[in-house]
Amino acid sequence: MAKTVVVTGAGSGIGRSISKELADLGWRVVVTDMNKSAAEETAALLQGGEDRGHEAHALNVANPADSIAVANDVSQRLGLDAWVSNAGVSKMKRFVDIQESEYDLTLDVNLKGVFFCGQAAAQAMIHQGNGGVIVNTASMAGKQGRVPFLADYVASKFGVVGLTQAMAFELAEHNITVNSICPGFVATPMQERELAWEAELKGSTAEEVKNSWIEATPLARLQKPEDVADAVGFLLSSKARFITGEALSVNGGAYMD
Repeated sequence: MAKTVVVTGAGSGIGRSISKELADLGWRVVVTDMNKSAAEETAALLQGGEDRGHEAHALNVANPADSIAVANDVSQRLGLDAWVSNAGVSKMKRFVDIQESEYDLTLDVNLKGVFFCGQAAAQAMIHQGNGGVIVNTASMAGKQGRVPFLADYVASKFGVVGLTQAMAFELAEHNITVNSICPGFVATPMQERELAWEAELKGSTAEEVKNSWIEATPLARLQKPEDVADAVGFLLSSKARFITGEALSVNGGAYMD
């Protein structure tokens, strides 16, 4: 019987690629997104289809009740083996111009969401008694603050890296591993928005900004969502059974630590 994983923010971009990769590896994927239609579109693309039992659900990660409901439902009906907290938002602005409402949204989704999704998943896994795997999407902006116009995003992603370590330490006794992944310049719809924002803030063009990102990456290309998905597939596999508390850089060398 296929193991079951919940993926948040899976209606597009990295989350969609993670869902497709895990389905290809034999997982039953519960695709979640704040936009249920987008989640359903992703679920329809997954290998195995209805025979595998893939599902799509609406989930607002900023609302802890949503994550609790999904985790408990999946645990009771299917068994919850893994959870990938991938949902995230960004908005580029100069540090001095970021409004409190914008800061709150970034932290609510990127950090509070990871916290309470992880808590809901862990509680369900502990109740099951079979261990489990949790992966959180951070960013190379969670390891360095030298990132333009993303101060609130940087704060949230540094938080994810630290939270991952705290979760890993406390959940180890329950045989639950917790790791984060730190992507770089990933070619997604979010990146297209960021290219336009950075170009405007710098008085440049999107093409010039894109070229600067490529030049900052030793492997000399923009990252693909599949590059991130492959890393998540590894962390959910038995090959990563003794890895926990790590922040795995998947960025083509754009930031090395």
